[in-house]
Amino acid sequence: MPRSLESLSPADGDQVATKDLVAAVMAGRIVYDDGAEQVFDADGVTTYVDQGHPTRGEWYVDSHGRFASFWPPGYRASYDLRWLVEDGSIVGLRFTHTGDGSQFSGRYA
Repeated sequence: MPRSLESLSPADGDQVATKDLVAAVMAGRIVYDDGAEQVFDADGVTTYVDQGHPTRGEWYVDSHGRFASFWPPGYRASYDLRWLVEDGSIVGLRFTHTGDGSQFSGRYA
């Protein structure tokens, strides 16, 4: 479990509270099920790397208290985040797109 999350004790599948969204995404590099990786910086910049090809975007907490991202030139999306917990330890995040319900998971590296 990333040190920055040690004070939290969610159950697997619990929704990430709005107050914890920033800590959740910035806790470390996230490796997704398909092998892509992503880091979230404090200045709102995010870098997604798929098969060695980086793409830069922006991330933020939207007006509804959800995690959101913007990928130039015009893709915006918001997600509900849930904790991925194994043996009582936070190991990653589950993302559910608020528009189409698609889901994906990532683990802290």
